[in-house]
Amino acid sequence: MHQALLVPEVLLEIFAYVKTSTQKLFAALARTCKIFHEPAMDLLWTEIHGLEPLLGCVTRLHPLIYRRGTRLGKLTISWAKGVEPLSAHEARQFLRHSSRIRTLNIRSAHPHLLSIIPAEACVFPRLRSLSLSTAYLNLFLPHTFHQSHLLTVDEGLKSFVTRCIALEHLYIYADHYYDSTSQRSLLSDRIRWCTRLVTLSCPMLDLEAWKHLSCLPTLLKLEIDQGYDDPPTLSEQDIVNLSPFLNITTLSFRQLFYAVDIIMVMQHSQFPSLKEFRLEADHLSSEEAEELFHALSRCKACRTLEEITICSDESRLAPLNSEPLTSIPHFLCFTQLRTLQLMFYNPCIYLDNDILLQAMSSWPHIRTLAINYLDDHLSSSEVSLRGLFTALSLCP
Repeated sequence: MHQALLVPEVLLEIFAYVKTSTQKLFAALARTCKIFHEPAMDLLWTEIHGLEPLLGCVTRLHPLIYRRGTRLGKLTISWAKGVEPLSAHEARQFLRHSSRIRTLNIRSAHPHLLSIIPAEACVFPRLRSLSLSTAYLNLFLPHTFHQSHLLTVDEGLKSFVTRCIALEHLYIYADHYYDSTSQRSLLSDRIRWCTRLVTLSCPMLDLEAWKHLSCLPTLLKLEIDQGYDDPPTLSEQDIVNLSPFLNITTLSFRQLFYAVDIIMVMQHSQFPSLKEFRLEADHLSSEEAEELFHALSRCKACRTLEEITICSDESRLAPLNSEPLTSIPHFLCFTQLRTLQLMFYNPCIYLDNDILLQAMSSWPHIRTLAINYLDDHLSSSEVSLRGLFTALSLCP
């Protein structure tokens, strides 16, 4: 063996080139020699999807999880039903490689198997990224990890956040049993413990959480994924004290039934660093759409905003003879705009030769312009073929 391979730094540099390879390759390297074993095992276990690889280290569970040399698929996750919890000795087998794991994704739920492990145990000391159901929150929460994906919101979130104040990336996915009244308050309260957030994706928050986020200097990306027909919760008289979201570059609102709260936030704050704005809502009336366009044009992002996507596909929003939306003039101030996508079922968006020419003159960097009417019978476009090509001539 070449002497250079005895230098750990050199060995890790070589192994870095095979990171994209299969796990079988790292397993083979780990069996090659003692020098290769530790670094290869670290890379083999650095990212784990599901607890099955760890549970497979338990002698009793191995034949249940692996059959004919193949790990069980999604259709056979019921293997754990009726299986006795781990003993103290089996827990040590389960944790044999836990200190190597940096990224852990837990989708299947077998928390009863791990009842022997104390709630205060830090079983994944090097963990940096975690995706899990809150059934596991009290088990797998070291102070070192910086990213988490939560599948549900419950009281376990309290333990999670109070032990991970340094959290940087937090993703919370509401399930079909999400109680917007009680759990929004709980979720908002826990998020206010996080003072170093860089990325946040979660359901709708209460006013105090919005105030906390508005003055958080580390926050760069915010996504509100409400998902259900929650009624508006913010009042205009209370929200006037929002601070500017100074460093947010990406602002996204998905699967909203009501956009009233979001419009209010946009009207009473500033986003001077905003580069990307996205909103998908079912219930967006003509008046609300115009208010949203106006608020977006006043949010101090005229020199930074590059991408705008606004979508509403609810057919009951407005009568068929409603006035077309005059959206384009609101966006002329965004001189760095590269992508504009507007998708509405009804009402449609008014566009003519003059507006299109003015828009292309105002957006020298534009690359994508999509104005879609989801109802094929609607159209308020008065753009002629000559007007189209005249505008395109300004868009190299």
